[in-house]
Amino acid sequence: MLYSAYDIQRNFLASASAMATASMELLQNPANPFAYFGGGPMLASALEVFAHASAPRGKPAFDLATTQVDGRTVAIEEVIEARKTFGQLRHFVRQGQDGTGGTAAPKLLIVAPMSGHFATLLRGTVARMLPGHDVYITDWRDARDVPLSEGGFDLDDYVDYLIDWLGHIGPGAHMLAVCQPSVPCLAAASIMSAAGNPHRPRSLTMMGGPIDTRQAPTAVNLLAQERPLSWFSQNAVVRVPFNYPGAGRQVYPGFLQLAGFMSMNLGNHLVSHWQMFRHLVQGDDESAEATKKFYDEYRSVCDMAAEFYLQTVNEVFKKHSLPKGEMRHRGVLVDTSAITDIALLAVEGENDDISGIGQTRAALDITPELPADMKQYYLAKNVGHYGIFNGSKWRNRIAPVVEEWIARHDTLPRG
Repeated sequence: MLYSAYDIQRNFLASASAMATASMELLQNPANPFAYFGGGPMLASALEVFAHASAPRGKPAFDLATTQVDGRTVAIEEVIEARKTFGQLRHFVRQGQDGTGGTAAPKLLIVAPMSGHFATLLRGTVARMLPGHDVYITDWRDARDVPLSEGGFDLDDYVDYLIDWLGHIGPGAHMLAVCQPSVPCLAAASIMSAAGNPHRPRSLTMMGGPIDTRQAPTAVNLLAQERPLSWFSQNAVVRVPFNYPGAGRQVYPGFLQLAGFMSMNLGNHLVSHWQMFRHLVQGDDESAEATKKFYDEYRSVCDMAAEFYLQTVNEVFKKHSLPKGEMRHRGVLVDTSAITDIALLAVEGENDDISGIGQTRAALDITPELPADMKQYYLAKNVGHYGIFNGSKWRNRIAPVVEEWIARHDTLPRG
């Protein structure tokens, strides 16, 4: 019922958005006298803000056509390297730079979170790393589009996907985990190390990840602790309606995740839309467009498989299985002490309200066999959760630290 009610509301708002857009265009028509005086410009600006806020959204495109390499513009071709039921491995091939005969560059697998947003949320992360790296990304599929007959997806599957995709990329790759995937990435690195897998990453950078949510717990962490797992199953999991390919599949819908994130910072979002309105009234289209682009991405959401969601809540946020040495993958204990030659970089934001300070750094404490010179911690001052991987602070302050870490460990011999 909840999903169907949401669909009805979304369709209603889509119609309202179309009507608002048509009215706005009429008010802005040069032939309309109200376009120049009275309340016309202000009303048109208000309608534009409403139309944008209520418009339906699908999966965005990365739209990364070029990058700059050594001062030269280089074309980018997006190639799907490998496909799986719940995701695909997307490769941003720099023409003439990557592959056989190309200029050698560190291979980097960026692991996008499966947390209600599409991988395009990391467009800024990819764009910043493209000039100096051969970049791949995990491009997760919207669970509502996966037929029930194709099976399920849980945390064990997530780890398996990472191991398989690292194998596809080949030896010597580096891995960058943004937020939620820090746990499965560290688990995959541990499993591959214990098995002596030659495709284990040379380095793993974890940014704003919930390795140990007992450290400086946030509102998100406290909610998981206060409610029994059955509460999440009953209140956050719904079945996909009949009008989608994944009809009947149990999912944690993206619109619930988005509602949670919006409510946590409702004041900031209201201010952002008020400022967008002011920019439009003042004719500052560039500033208004920047806000639109952010929300185009932020409000583009997807569903995740219920089994993955519930297992993550239980293992990561309730039981703290990985830092306590109790996490299992396919029934086998995950031993983080098996990591001896994968350089670990933990990055945290001082103002992160999703993953508190110390939660990501915990990865450095549970890898006792890794030499100290292969561990590094970086606290980004005055940076919130989103700013860790997007925006000017990411580009100018955090990315250089990540680049230097990858470069330092790209060619060192392994034990």
